[in-house]
Amino acid sequence: MILRSTVGQAVSLNYKIFSALAVSLILISFLVSCTKNSDLSANVIPEINAIAGYDPVAYHTESKPVSGIEDFFYVWNDAKWHFSCKENMELFKENPERYAPRYNAYCAFGLSRNDFVDADPEAWAIVNNKLYLTYNHEIRNAWLQDKRNYIAKADRNWHLRIEK
Repeated sequence: MILRSTVGQAVSLNYKIFSALAVSLILISFLVSCTKNSDLSANVIPEINAIAGYDPVAYHTESKPVSGIEDFFYVWNDAKWHFSCKENMELFKENPERYAPRYNAYCAFGLSRNDFVDADPEAWAIVNNKLYLTYNHEIRNAWLQDKRNYIAKADRNWHLRIEK
């Protein structure tokens, strides 16, 4: 009788310890997943430098590409945007869509042909207050000859790609 009681208590104690460990593991995994998905990701700065670190506002305000400074940056649209001065950074923060290049900085000419092609931030144009980048200066010059047609085609292709 004493042996049964001791064995029963030992089994009961092992079950309680196992249950407590299982509940603890579930709680810990839940807390880690919540922290991983919300708190930590909000503080991560992307490694992608939008438009190769050029200041997107300067195209509009200075009519030329200007390199951004590491001290002035803003994270938007999963990229790190650099600025040549604090004023440009503040303008961008107020309205990023106004200053960011169309088509996520892909070549406007390439997209008119339904191709995603990287663009050169030095080969640019502003049309109707929108910044467009192209593959190089030669492509930019050809694109400028019929920019309205190329923009219409690129817009259509961009929307078709985005909807997929």
